Amino acid sequence: MRHAIIIVAAAGLLAACQNAPPPVSRAPSPVERTPPGTPAAIQLAASIDDYKSLVAQQIMAANAEYTFNGRLPPMLPAIVVLDLSVGPDGELKSVRVHRSRDSEASAAALAAVRRVQVLFPPAAHLMRSHAKTFDFSETFLFNDQYRFQLRTLSGPQ
Repeated sequence: MRHAIIIVAAAGLLAACQNAPPPVSRAPSPVERTPPGTPAAIQLAASIDDYKSLVAQQIMAANAEYTFNGRLPPMLPAIVVLDLSVGPDGELKSVRVHRSRDSEASAAALAAVRRVQVLFPPAAHLMRSHAKTFDFSETFLFNDQYRFQLRTLSGPQ
C-alpha cells in the first residue's frame, strides 16, 4: 500500500514536470505580419477590415496628443462618423461628416484625418471594377475632454 502511494506521488511529480504542449498557431493578419516601422502606405490589406485597421492606426499615430486609451466612458459626449474616399494609390480624395451632433467634435475628427501626412495604404485591390475610389466610414468616439478613440481599434468594451 505504501509503495502504491509513493508510485502515484512520483508519477504525479513527473507529470507536473513535463513541458506544456506548444500553443496552437494561427496565421497572423497582414497588420501583424508587417515588421515594426514599415510605413503603412506599402502594406497591402487582405480585407476591408484589415484596411480600415491600417488607416485607423495611421490616424491614431498622427494624432497621439488628441487620443485616449482604455475603456470608453459610459456616456460618450460626442460620436462622429466620417466618410472617407481613398484613391487606388492610397491618396485621400475626400473626407466628409456623415453623422454628428457636435460641430466641435466634427471639426476635430476632420482635422485628425487631414493630419495624416503620408498616403494611406493602396486600395486598388479592394475597389470594385471601374470604381475611382475606395469608400468607407470611420467612427470617432470622443470623451469629455474631446480626445478620441476610433471604433475600428477600440474593440469590445
